[in-house]
Amino acid sequence: MSLNNTDKSVEFSKYLAQAELNREGVSPLTELDPDLTLDEAYLIQLKTIQNKVEAGQKIVGKKIGLTSKAMQNLLGVDQPDYGHLLDGMAINNDGKIPLEKVIQPKVEAEIAFILKDDLTGPNVTIEDVLNATDYVVPALEIVDSRVKDWKITLQDTIADNASSGLYVLGGKPLSVKEIDLIQEEMVFYKNGEVMNTGAGLAALGNPVTCVAWLANRMFKYGITLKKGEIILSGALSAAVIGKPGDHFQARFTNLGEVSVRFSQK
Repeated sequence: MSLNNTDKSVEFSKYLAQAELNREGVSPLTELDPDLTLDEAYLIQLKTIQNKVEAGQKIVGKKIGLTSKAMQNLLGVDQPDYGHLLDGMAINNDGKIPLEKVIQPKVEAEIAFILKDDLTGPNVTIEDVLNATDYVVPALEIVDSRVKDWKITLQDTIADNASSGLYVLGGKPLSVKEIDLIQEEMVFYKNGEVMNTGAGLAALGNPVTCVAWLANRMFKYGITLKKGEIILSGALSAAVIGKPGDHFQARFTNLGEVSVRFSQK
């Protein structure tokens, strides 16, 4: 496929939007264009977000993906990626996920940062992130892919808004001064059964490092992390497939609990 960057972002954004509308996975973009670059993939993502904002949705935050070494090794990459959170992606704590909102969902637990000040790269430090954070809460991210069978490369997931789907915030707000985020432990349940465990250490060694990386990486595309935004800092353990009727819960040592259920068919 021979397209310039502008044409590529428009056409591939439409391609993924149609997959979302149809609730049916499509072939990877990298099969259609094996030479797709990371920068082109981000332009596709930004075009999709622009279209959704123009249609009335609001950007409420960002998410960081591929923060664990296991996931980076799986895709053969050495860096995380990011996507945008929109107001239509929010699900209430202990709420239900309508099946028409997902295609092939997986659920993972993480720590969410809510900002009280802007963070603008390219030289954001860990200290800057701590100073700009209003509070942290536990979160569930429902990752999803418009690419059939999750057959993705890094370029595919970036173009697809970092495989974003939905998110849930729960627990109790805590100041970053009240908690050791690196040592904060989490137990992840599906239908009452322990699926896996994790701690803040799993996200690039420190969830705060993830947020600093995000602010600095997004500077390249002229994007600032804004006051009031929600930042999902990266999964603390492996994502687990969600099916109709499944109930997911994450219990954190200090941050409390967050849960969600998939509607029945």
